[in-house]
Amino acid sequence: MRWEGLFADLEGQMAAEERRDLDSEVAERTRRERALVELPARFAAGLGRRTGVVLAGGRGIEGELRDVGDGWLLLGAGHREVLVPLAAVAAVTGLPPSSEKARTARRFGLGYALRALARDRATVWVELSGGPPVVGTIDVVGADHLVLAEHPEGEPRRPENVRRMLTVPTAALRAVESRR
Repeated sequence: MRWEGLFADLEGQMAAEERRDLDSEVAERTRRERALVELPARFAAGLGRRTGVVLAGGRGIEGELRDVGDGWLLLGAGHREVLVPLAAVAAVTGLPPSSEKARTARRFGLGYALRALARDRATVWVELSGGPPVVGTIDVVGADHLVLAEHPEGEPRRPENVRRMLTVPTAALRAVESRR
């Protein structure tokens, strides 16, 4: 009888050690998998959710996460939509804890999204890394810059309304807001 109790105790100790080893291995695999998840995948998992973004410089923007692509995301609140370069993001709230059920982010980059705004001749409010925001219409989108015709908000882009032409490096963009 004593031998049976001793053997049962040893079996229990061995089973507990195997469970600890398995738990440790599962935890390590989870950490490794999470380490491979990039921010765009987390954004893609959060599509349709209320999300807050803090831009480099401190300004916060909140809205529904409507789209995400290669180097950009789109937040919307009502008729206001804000295109944000990922390079301008300092912090984010509202993302889901994992990216398991995420769809793939759009493959086109920030330049492509900016060209769509230029094509639509949309009046945009542009926040730059330095200086005050600028309102105007994007005329040209180059490989690493855009040309903005600055004009008063609410007025169409006509030669008599254009105050100045600005060439803006895309690296200086913090947010591009379209108010339709």
